[in-house]
Formats: sequence, structure tokens, C-alpha cells
Amino acid sequence: MKLLSKGLLIILSAIVLWGCQTTATPEGGAKVEDRSSGAGGATAGAATEGGTFSGDPLDDPSSPLSQRIVYFDLDSSDVKAEDRATVTAHGKYLAGNANASVTLEGHADERGSREYNLALGERRTNAVRQLLLAEGAAAQQIQTVSYGEEKPADPAHNEEAWSLNRRVEFVYNRK
Repeated sequence: MKLLSKGLLIILSAIVLWGCQTTATPEGGAKVEDRSSGAGGATAGAATEGGTFSGDPLDDPSSPLSQRIVYFDLDSSDVKAEDRATVTAHGKYLAGNANASVTLEGHADERGSREYNLALGERRTNAVRQLLLAEGAAAQQIQTVSYGEEKPADPAHNEEAWSLNRRVEFVYNRK
């Protein structure tokens, strides 16, 4: 046992020393190839040009479409007033992009039976789905699934965690 402890200590010391190892760089630093423009350079499809976003609006961090989670009150499937603009934006996006599709994933916190939470997650996805349809999204663009309490966003057992777990997530199916 004592021999094993010494062996582990030597191995751990070697790992720490190896991790702290520095490598010398040649004078003047490493040569860096500029690929920001011209042939061989890659362009980012979602980059900003002149201060405006170009690319898929789903990738625009300043768009309401970047919000992909809607939260619910305890035992409620009513979309909160503050989340309606988000759902409306997603509905209009789907209406304007016939090739886009989304899966709505309904979740519940751990309180309640498994069956109750599955049904609650389904009611939540259906509430969001109805709002998306009202904005012009086509039924075939929207799929729903309820996970109930099976995939918590926060595994803790307190009100803060439960409030994060009562949600519907928008998962876009990109091709």
C-alpha cells in the first residue's frame, strides 16, 4: 500500500510538472498566417457587415429569435405576457420560412406524478404551438414532445431550480 502511494505521488508530480512545462518560442514570436481576406480565407455567414447582422436570423444574438426558452408558472400552461413577443417572433419566422421546422420540448419540475408532469409538458407545448399557428406557422413545421420532469435544466430541489425546469424549449431542425 505504501509503495502504491509513493508511485501515485511520483506520477501526480510528473503530471503537474509536465502541465507547467513551457515551450520556448523563437525570437520575434510565432509566424501567423493572415487568412482574414483573399483566397484561402474563410468567411463567416453570420458575421456583421456595417453594423447589421447578415445571415440566418436564428443566429442573430440581438434578435428575439435568440430566446429559445419560455418559462411557466407552477401547474400552469399559460404563456406569460412577457414571453408572448418571443413566441410571436418565432411564429412569424416560421411563417416566413416554409423550410424551417421546430420541435417544442415541454418540461415540468419534479413535483407531481410522472404522468401528471408528462401531461403538463404536453399542455405547455400545445399552448406555444397554438400561438405559433396563430402567427402563420404551418402545422407541419411544428412538432411537440413532452419530457415531463425527465430532463431538468437544473437538478437542484428548490424553487429556483423548479422555476427553470418549468419550460418549453424551441429546438430548430436545421438542414
